[in-house]
Amino acid sequence: MAAPVLAKTAGGNSAFHNFNNDFAHIRDPNERRRLALAEIDKAPFGWYHIRACVVAGVGFFTDSYDIFAVSLLSTMIGIVYFNNRKGVTPPTSDTAIKVSTSAGTVVGQFGFGALADIVGRKRMYGLELIVIIVATLAQALVGVGPGTGIVGLLIFWRVIMGIGIGGDYPLSSIITSEFATTKWRGAMMGAVFAMQGFGQLGGALVALVTIVGFKGSLSQAKTIAVCTGDCALAVDKSWRILIGFGAVPACIALYYRLTIPETPRYTFDVARDVEKANDDVQAYMKGKHEGNPDEVARAQAFQVADQLTVPKASFKDFIHHYGQWRNGKILLGTAGSWFLLDVAFYGLNLNTTTVLGAIGYGGGSNVYHVLYNLAAGSCILVCAGAIPGYWCSVATVDTFGRKPVQMMGFVALTILFIVWGFDFKNLKPHGHLAIYVLVQFFFNFGPNATTFIVPGECFPTRYRSTSHGFSAGMGKIGSIIGQAGIAKLRTKGATSKTVANPYQNHVMQIYSLFMFLGIFTTLCIPETKRKTLEELSGDEQYTSSSEHIAAVADKTSEEAPKERAVQESVAV
Repeated sequence: MAAPVLAKTAGGNSAFHNFNNDFAHIRDPNERRRLALAEIDKAPFGWYHIRACVVAGVGFFTDSYDIFAVSLLSTMIGIVYFNNRKGVTPPTSDTAIKVSTSAGTVVGQFGFGALADIVGRKRMYGLELIVIIVATLAQALVGVGPGTGIVGLLIFWRVIMGIGIGGDYPLSSIITSEFATTKWRGAMMGAVFAMQGFGQLGGALVALVTIVGFKGSLSQAKTIAVCTGDCALAVDKSWRILIGFGAVPACIALYYRLTIPETPRYTFDVARDVEKANDDVQAYMKGKHEGNPDEVARAQAFQVADQLTVPKASFKDFIHHYGQWRNGKILLGTAGSWFLLDVAFYGLNLNTTTVLGAIGYGGGSNVYHVLYNLAAGSCILVCAGAIPGYWCSVATVDTFGRKPVQMMGFVALTILFIVWGFDFKNLKPHGHLAIYVLVQFFFNFGPNATTFIVPGECFPTRYRSTSHGFSAGMGKIGSIIGQAGIAKLRTKGATSKTVANPYQNHVMQIYSLFMFLGIFTTLCIPETKRKTLEELSGDEQYTSSSEHIAAVADKTSEEAPKERAVQESVAV
């Protein structure tokens, strides 16, 4: 049955154009899909784009805050609960607390990524924030008992929190991507991800304010080994405030996430609700919540939804799609690049306090100065390297391109880690600081930004979330290896008579190898700048080929008399 000519709807003026009437005469659902998605692709940058970036970006602020606050958390936990070990968290407990979030994140990225393709982006978006809020508040309220320990409780709740954080990666990326204008899609996705930098800074600032607030109590103890009584109580309150505050931005963003409309691309290609998708496009362009299509027209459109030539999602189609090398190599490139990057990125960033100690920012005359220097040093490092790197990516990915930015980043990081690793013991504290800042800059003006952006663009709508979740999950597996298997090597051979991290230089050398391998995985990804999502995923062939348009035109002309007869009978 051919698609009916849909009735025109009332309304529309110079300010709010009635796009529905523009496409009401289009019989072919494939052509209607193409025209509607073109409205999104060619739209000028406006407030609705900014709103989408802010709603997604606040979630990433929360994710980063919760992930990277663990470095200060572990230090404070040692002071309060391991006084019998001179106020230092045991290395195994320290590693377990830090790795637990990544373990949960892997589950969230795989699970939420797949579910968003099965049940829809709208139904899943916001659930991950609920998980994060509950787990964050639970961490801040945990306490030890005869049958429980603080480390075990923190690990449990950080795994749960990690599941929520993991869900945010594919959902925020693909929702921003599918609503973005083609011209500035990279900048929009980069801006969402750049909120990670502000999340890191936010965590350090909250710690700094909290530490200053308890200055009187913290100044009583000369070293962390003798921080007891009021000093320990102040540190205990500090870490609980630090962790609990991470739920605040998530609560702010929750309403907006739970009420977003479904992305038109999902509604077209997976739900195959042509009329609803078309109406949602126009509502989005006007800054409204979602479309409200005519139910009669919607029912008519459902009758011909099978004429959509975009393949339906299925396990067989999934295997067929990625079984082709041209598609499989892209997934290899995105997942491999993210895996290799996160080995070094998280291995270095989750041990900021260790790095600060190596460059002279980890000491102090009393506990207050020790914690103050750690928090202040973290602020300095983030502002000096990470935040500028993020926003350089935002400014250049749509002009310079994703692939060149990622390639440049991996090359620069390879060189920097080689210099750092092989000359580690000869570098002065300021030399360590300079290299660390440069490493942070090229992490973020490089693969840390692009590995988030590219998987949200280059896969077909029906598998976009699953593929992004898989790529991100492989990254977090890399972070677990980097943290639990490589970063902990820094203490190899340490004794009470040696430096705390005698093997740190070799860890940096290992990181340089992973960055070098990232150069080759980058060769597998496509350049995505200024291309539509349909063009990148190959779905454009289903709506824009001259053969297809000609076939549709012939079929439409043949069945037009029948359609008119049906419409006249309905009208009567």
